[in-house]
Amino acid sequence: MRRVRRWGDARAGRPSSLDSRVAGSATRDKMLVMSTDSVPRWRRLEPDERREQIFACAAELFGERPYAEVSTSDIAVRAGVARGLINHYFGTKRELYLAVVRRAMTVPHFAVELLPEGPLEVRAHAAVEWFLDMISKQEKMWLAAIAPEGIGRDPEVERILEDADRESADRVLEAVGIEPTNSRWDELNAVIRAYGGLVKAAGREWLVRGALDRREVHVLLTRTLITLVSEVFPAVQGDLEPQP
Repeated sequence: MRRVRRWGDARAGRPSSLDSRVAGSATRDKMLVMSTDSVPRWRRLEPDERREQIFACAAELFGERPYAEVSTSDIAVRAGVARGLINHYFGTKRELYLAVVRRAMTVPHFAVELLPEGPLEVRAHAAVEWFLDMISKQEKMWLAAIAPEGIGRDPEVERILEDADRESADRVLEAVGIEPTNSRWDELNAVIRAYGGLVKAAGREWLVRGALDRREVHVLLTRTLITLVSEVFPAVQGDLEPQP
């Protein structure tokens, strides 16, 4: 009697051709997934958005590691772009790094425009609030830029930091209502730059040491700024008689 061969009788342990094709397809799919894990995940963005994405990722990396330990390849992978785009938008890694430091340390013009109308106390409160929001969003990069051990000082970086201090002081003077035509503008700018030393120290006490919380830093910086404008500025400008 002829035995009818059933599925799996003579092929026990041997996959069918269909099984082989399925297994092969699964293997190829797995290899494809594995191979794409190490390459950027592309997303279609407008040029300005792509540039800002690269900038933001570079700021993150420069805040996390010393400059020498960050490569353009690292930035490209983090941003999900081809490495050539970094050169296209920013030039060299160093040029990108300097741009990141400049932005991290400079108060932009638009920050003044966002402040509410009102008396000095209201505007000072809002200005400090904006600043604390800003440094909390880019905490690592801001701390790296203000810490002498963080970024390896050199003349070009020093110049950028000095320019950033001066420009930021200009924005603060505008925020508290000092007219650009003021004949003592340079002296008042220097006073605010000195205040900037307090700002940086307070930021470290909050973000690094935890000795002060955000509310306490806000009170310290706001009340100091109000005192500078209402009492120190007039004295610097000669509007107040010296105390005996």
